[in-house]
Amino acid sequence: MKLDNGFLDFDPVHLAPTGHGPLDGLRFAAKDVYDIAGTITGIGHPLYRDTHAPAEHTSPVITALLAAGAELVGKTHTDELTYSLAGQNVHYGTPPNPAVPDGIPGGSSSGSASVVAAGLVDFALGSDTGGSVRVPASYCGIYGLRPTHGLVDDRHSAHLAKSFDTLGWFARDAATLLAVGQRLLPTYHGPAPHRLRPLSEALAMAGDDLAGQLHELIADGFAGLSAGEPVSLGPLQAFFDAFRPAQAFEAWQYFGDWITEHRPSFGPGIRERFAAASAITPAQAAEARAACDALRRKVREQVADGTVLCLPTAPTSAIPLDASDAAVDEVRLRTLCMTAVAGTAGLPQLSLPLLHDERGPVGLSLIGPPGSDLALLQLAARRENG
Repeated sequence: MKLDNGFLDFDPVHLAPTGHGPLDGLRFAAKDVYDIAGTITGIGHPLYRDTHAPAEHTSPVITALLAAGAELVGKTHTDELTYSLAGQNVHYGTPPNPAVPDGIPGGSSSGSASVVAAGLVDFALGSDTGGSVRVPASYCGIYGLRPTHGLVDDRHSAHLAKSFDTLGWFARDAATLLAVGQRLLPTYHGPAPHRLRPLSEALAMAGDDLAGQLHELIADGFAGLSAGEPVSLGPLQAFFDAFRPAQAFEAWQYFGDWITEHRPSFGPGIRERFAAASAITPAQAAEARAACDALRRKVREQVADGTVLCLPTAPTSAIPLDASDAAVDEVRLRTLCMTAVAGTAGLPQLSLPLLHDERGPVGLSLIGPPGSDLALLQLAARRENG
């Protein structure tokens, strides 16, 4: 099946605004993990859709946006049970990447990123556990926010690993991303961001070209922030090694019974990840969780004074659609090492479409203190306005 766009055409949804406000006239879409009363939340798998009843409630995120004047015009595709960063779904196909036509859109919020990049909506909702807003934003050349963990109300939405899951969103411009954030995020009362510090190990993973572009962008000040010395957190493999089993254990706790009962067909990669997740013991999960907690403290110490870490969102632009499994796995590992920094620390990460390689766009990411989401969005909007 080849998709013309990222919408779930077989499950059309339309909700008119319920009020007026700062989002009047804006159209948005929602990833198929957000409950909408009377419709089935399918999470990217036809068998999951067939074995679940329609939702009884609508996500409070969607309710808040409708009350602010926005119009919901559809649901968007996701990877199978959101357990991927590629955006390729063996059952439904691959949403197009308007920025790199021969590249994957990135997952698991692939459909949401695709419809925003194509100009079909003004903004779209996604979710991010291991990078599923940040990576599609980077690949598709748009803005994307992974909020501080727990800051956005995640009731009436599907989960993959609740200790890491966040609900985020995409837009083509920083002003729209901020307008949505002003409706969904609380006011930040911590130290104001005042300094940007590159993350050394992430720059090394991304290579000299992207590192050079990033240094050039921040050298003369970025939206009023000064450029500080690089930060070293040690090998980023440690973040991946802690994050992966902790996430996988929770994913199996959430989906394991359903998988065991219904024996769904999964595509390459996702099949193997769930098989590995089923074998993780509670003791291994507890050890991984302890490692995550130690890394969390380490990262948060670096931003406690209002410092903002900066890094490429991903090590490359969008992977080619026909890339080999080995090539995909190699980029996936490097990407997860980079995205696991904010993931394990529970910090907000904003991806801005400011870098590029020879194939296409790459995001520049800002990681701020806990709860500084609105401040990061305001920085991006200020830079956009010159």
